[in-house]
Amino acid sequence: MDTTPEPPQSRSQPSARPPEAEPEPEPQSESAENSGPCEEPEHPDRPGHPPRPAYDPPPAHAPRAPWADGIRFAFGTLTVLPVRGTRWDREAAHAGMLCAPLAGLTVGLCAAAVGGVLLFLGGGALLAAVATAAIPAVLTRGLHLDGLADTADGLGSGKPAEDALRIMKRSDIGPFGVITLLFVLLGQVAALAQLYGQSWAHGAVGAAVAGVAARCALTLAARVGVPAARPEGLGAAVAGAVPWRSAGVVAAAVVVGCAVVAIPFGPYATVRHAFAALAALAAAELLLHHCRRRLGGVTGDVFGALAETAATMALVVLTFG
Repeated sequence: MDTTPEPPQSRSQPSARPPEAEPEPEPQSESAENSGPCEEPEHPDRPGHPPRPAYDPPPAHAPRAPWADGIRFAFGTLTVLPVRGTRWDREAAHAGMLCAPLAGLTVGLCAAAVGGVLLFLGGGALLAAVATAAIPAVLTRGLHLDGLADTADGLGSGKPAEDALRIMKRSDIGPFGVITLLFVLLGQVAALAQLYGQSWAHGAVGAAVAGVAARCALTLAARVGVPAARPEGLGAAVAGAVPWRSAGVVAAAVVVGCAVVAIPFGPYATVRHAFAALAALAAAELLLHHCRRRLGGVTGDVFGALAETAATMALVVLTFG
């Protein structure tokens, strides 16, 4: 009992503690200073040890999956064709968005085939144009048109980004969406009717060019540096998945392909078809820039709006001359 200090003595006379008890905390503090894990709590602002971010930033771009997985991703995401996808990760999104123009070409050729059948049966250019404009909506379950209407409602509301995104998630369509859908579909039908009035070949090539340019706009919108406006949905799944160089190569190939397919129509038509693809991509880029400024990034609805904008612009330019 004599060797154990009593509580009153330890409070009133702290200097009377045995000297052996003082050095005991010091080795612990030295070991804590020499240990790596304890350095950051005691010296949070020490240079060379920046605070760890709350999340791991994504890489500049994801590695590309096999082309077969990319094609399945493109057709499974952008069409309702019975293509079974096996992967839905970032690698598949990388390859899938590069293959998006192939899905657009398939949709355009299907639309041209239906228009050709109606022309063969004597339906007339206007009826063929209506059917050609309707087939892409059927093969996408109307998702692109729905995205166009939702984007028009969100941008037309004039509200901040959070409120505009909330409006875009609603299931109903507002007045801005209805008006936008009306004029876009009227423009597509009018342009296709004029092309079919020249010949079925002109209408078929126009439908194919519109489909390819529309999906190429999605490839460009999925490039590195374009953020997603929401942490979920299609926009978040593919945003930033395509490197700049790859997106540029695909866009150049689409423009050249649109020019080559019009060679049988003459040199002026070749230039016009290349210009139509360029104008389509430029119009989509303008809308993309506006959506990034107003909404903070892209969503699935924005992708649909970009596709319909590019398709309409391509068809309208093809009617010039």
